[in-house]
Amino acid sequence: MHRFRAPVALAAAATAFALLSAPATAAATPFTSTIFKATHNSYSGGVDGAKGSITYQLDHGVRFVEFDIHDNGYATTHDYGVGHSSPGDLVDHTGNPASNNLRDWLAVVNAWSSRHPTAAPIVVMLDLKDDLTDNTSFAAGNLAAVNQELQSAFGPRLLLAKDYSAGATTDSLRGKVLPLLSGDSGTRAEYRRDVGYHPAVAINGHGQVVEVHDSGAGALWYWTGTYGADGRVTWNRHGRYDSGQTPAVALDDSGRLVEVHQSQTATTLWSHTAQLGADGELTWSASRQYDNGVSPTVAFTGSSVREIHRSQSSSQNWQWQGTLDAAGSTVTWTGNAKTSDALYPKATGTSGTRRVTVSTGADGPTPAQTLRYATDRVSGERVRYPQIAFDEYQKGDPAELQQDALFYGAPATESAFITAARQSGHLVRGWDFDSAGLATNPPANYAATNHPWDAWYQTLTAGAAQ
Repeated sequence: MHRFRAPVALAAAATAFALLSAPATAAATPFTSTIFKATHNSYSGGVDGAKGSITYQLDHGVRFVEFDIHDNGYATTHDYGVGHSSPGDLVDHTGNPASNNLRDWLAVVNAWSSRHPTAAPIVVMLDLKDDLTDNTSFAAGNLAAVNQELQSAFGPRLLLAKDYSAGATTDSLRGKVLPLLSGDSGTRAEYRRDVGYHPAVAINGHGQVVEVHDSGAGALWYWTGTYGADGRVTWNRHGRYDSGQTPAVALDDSGRLVEVHQSQTATTLWSHTAQLGADGELTWSASRQYDNGVSPTVAFTGSSVREIHRSQSSSQNWQWQGTLDAAGSTVTWTGNAKTSDALYPKATGTSGTRRVTVSTGADGPTPAQTLRYATDRVSGERVRYPQIAFDEYQKGDPAELQQDALFYGAPATESAFITAARQSGHLVRGWDFDSAGLATNPPANYAATNHPWDAWYQTLTAGAAQ
């Protein structure tokens, strides 16, 4: 039980908050210098603390809400479950959605935001209680599904992390919703970068891009994307499709794909076909063994495909000619023979003047196997999910999560961390902020409390932006 602190402590804490929260000229107040009311475990209402419904919180000035989410049952509900230790745990449905489905709770925030277009920006934090990196596809609830759920929930009100401008003022963000990822650090890291081995890529005449790589431990993964007007690739979907190593890929203008790879533990060679859909998803056929060898490569040659690989026992290269059936679901390999031709350059795909090259390499503090790409117009980019959400850096996180992070977070008791983060110009959340004596100078932007209507909290946040 947190007890009310002595009046002297309260007065000092209130003064600390007032120093930065009183907006002298609201229009010019930097977003990073603004104080907002915030709740911890916002979904728990009166079950854990005394917060009220989400709508009540927003009506009374709260501009930071937290939803703890789980992927348990995603295959059945096609949604994430809200709750503390499990879906439904500590959830107060009074005045809130009757279900634990995240989309229903996001809809409440969106409806309120649509009715209050001049309200100060609302941060919607998703605390990832489960590891989403083992969700092997969009359909299984990976981070592409998180992105889509956020975009579907908030539409044009959503301020994408990639679109945030340094130096933005609070007033310039009114009416916006800012999504923030917290929780499982491995998932937060994967949101910002991916890692892999032996990447290969293809691009077709429509600017559709497919990348494949192996995990270094036997899993084969893909990314699909679109080459944009600015020369950057927007990576749309991501998933695991098989087991093996050293994959290569070819893609034609109708979205038909042929993939070849070597098995993980032997020198057998295998092939897949797939169809790329308008949503960026791949529909894969079953894999089929077609030969023995190493380092397979493949390319479309007109309406057919040609595969070149190296012998498993010498430096001799061998080739196959492939013909796709009318449905594009099966490739028939014929004409196996030696060739003096080199292996196809699988790490670079070209179509007209457009070129995409994939590689691995550290990007500052990221791992050495970080997947990177370059095009004929840009270089040094990461293969990763579109940066829809902001990614919180927490005390104790690896340095790669600190890189370019706008939002910082720590328990409210970590006063030194909160103070240093504020002084360095970040937006800082302190959670379990349930006592006036926890206030710092400068204060946390978001003192996330379980008791937002207590007199001491109201005093501390008297100048908070609404």
